[in-house]
Amino acid sequence: MEIAKWIKESTYTVIFSGAGMSTESGLPDFRSKEKGLWKKKDPSRIASTEALNQNVQEFFEFYRNRVVGVKEHGPHKGHRILAKWEEEGLIKSIITQNVDGFHQEAGSKRVAELHGTLQKVHCQSCGTEYGSEMYLEKDYVCKACGGNLRPSVILFGEMLPEEPFLMAEEESIRADLFIVIGSSLSVTPANQFPLIAKQHGAKLVIVNMEPTGFDLYADLVINRQKAGEFLEKVDRELRGE
Repeated sequence: MEIAKWIKESTYTVIFSGAGMSTESGLPDFRSKEKGLWKKKDPSRIASTEALNQNVQEFFEFYRNRVVGVKEHGPHKGHRILAKWEEEGLIKSIITQNVDGFHQEAGSKRVAELHGTLQKVHCQSCGTEYGSEMYLEKDYVCKACGGNLRPSVILFGEMLPEEPFLMAEEESIRADLFIVIGSSLSVTPANQFPLIAKQHGAKLVIVNMEPTGFDLYADLVINRQKAGEFLEKVDRELRGE
């Protein structure tokens, strides 16, 4: 595969991962026709700042189910391959739209979580952080001030967190090879990072089950391939197997 050659030649490869990485671990995505979370639920009603204030019990129930899902699943071979590549210096960082924390669980160190994480919760009032096990125990109240605990993810109506956003921007600018894996690139502003990389001279690769609206900018597009299978194939080629 040409991409294995590009990875070997690259001095700064950045990975951008989307829901396609998570679904392979067994988690539902948001927008697929049959199983997408937003096909069954109205996100503005249960996953927004308004829901946290006005529809809090449904908010807690929805996010507790999501936390349970994350705890019941884990990283797949694709996550572990990326962690190994980082350790070996083949990739420099991962920018992810996913909130499951599986990249870090697999061993990746430099991860920009654009949309936050379900591995932690924090108090809406005072900001005190806890592990998301609090939600498993149906404990939604801050021990410090009695405020409501919310998952540390970006809700509808909120801005992306500054630190991961700035890291993602910097990594996109530095990349000479930018590989999108498992993202439809339909969510802004996250979908701007592949374009930033391209504008700064990076080769752009998009690997996704379906075509995306950004395919015309890519140097290589691979459709109808699962993230883990794609990464396993490239890894074998990198090792001359």
